[in-house]
Amino acid sequence: MNKKNFSLVISFQIFGLVLSSTPLKYESIFNFGDSLSDTGNFLLSGALAFPVIGQLPYGETFFQHATGRCSDGRLIIDFIAEAFSLPYLPPYLALRDLKRSSQHGVNFAFAGATALDAEFFYERNIGSILWTNNSLNVQLGWFRKLKSTLCSNKEACGELFRKSLFMVGEIGGNDYNYAFFVGGGIKQLQATVPLVVGAITNATSALIEEGAVELMVPGNFPIGCSAVYLTLFQSPNKADYDRHGCLKAFNAFAESHNNQLKQALATLRQKYPHAKIIYADYYGAAMRFVHAPLHHGFYGGTLKACCGGGGPYNFNNSARCGHTGSVACENPSIYSNWDGIHLTEAAYRHVALALINGSYSTPPLIPSSM
Repeated sequence: MNKKNFSLVISFQIFGLVLSSTPLKYESIFNFGDSLSDTGNFLLSGALAFPVIGQLPYGETFFQHATGRCSDGRLIIDFIAEAFSLPYLPPYLALRDLKRSSQHGVNFAFAGATALDAEFFYERNIGSILWTNNSLNVQLGWFRKLKSTLCSNKEACGELFRKSLFMVGEIGGNDYNYAFFVGGGIKQLQATVPLVVGAITNATSALIEEGAVELMVPGNFPIGCSAVYLTLFQSPNKADYDRHGCLKAFNAFAESHNNQLKQALATLRQKYPHAKIIYADYYGAAMRFVHAPLHHGFYGGTLKACCGGGGPYNFNNSARCGHTGSVACENPSIYSNWDGIHLTEAAYRHVALALINGSYSTPPLIPSSM
């Protein structure tokens, strides 16, 4: 066994030990978000904006077929479900179309979704580039429709939701992506951050009012280390990059969003002292393998996409992953970036473990006393 594979086997075994010792704390999970956690809603809707999501190489690593996940395999939400011995969350549209319910949870996340309603973008003349109008508010509406099939009265709902984890995001990244990709500037978008954070915290508050007691709200990833940003916003000025090769200004923007979100969640904790509101530090968890890629088994690097159509970061808008002209790397597990925008299963595994063991979740997802 070579050094690379040995490192991967050891890390996966450690992850398995953590999962096997995890208490069965939650009986169901309800997830809201975008492509970072969509397990099939976008694909079931037709995936008109990105049909390759329904084809290999998407899904090649674990499922060995495309599932609608924007990765080569499992996502953070899948690993969290595994940690609590729960089945993978079915996409809401599958349940709706089959007129079924699910007592172990539902996934409302939708690739391309925004925290702000679609009207916000249409009013600014960029609505035409949205992948979907199924914003966070729309997903909340789906939850309310489904709720009546899960529990018949307030007492029954309270009993169910006390044993449930509600994941509110990650969402908000697309609110910025759409604007940045059509030429919006960082200073201009700073004014949008309080609106996006407000939409996320309003949704969190609404879920608590519906009976949610334990909620995890993730922040944004370090977008300045993402292959799509590194490609679209390349700079001849070396001072624009940090020592790891990430764009400093875009990472600072992500941190600004995260800091404002953390402050808003602190206010929510005061308003709802009975609820456990967990901040998930996706930024910090991901920066660990940017800072030390080899330590985490990412011998292919962390800035270059595994699947793409060439270029310094293997991201080519004319030959994106799955399209003609693109090629997927032989071993996605040694890359952290999958298609220039989304991460690999291996990277999501590391982030999930950091949330589960509490090193990047505040307060910890699993208290040390358990």
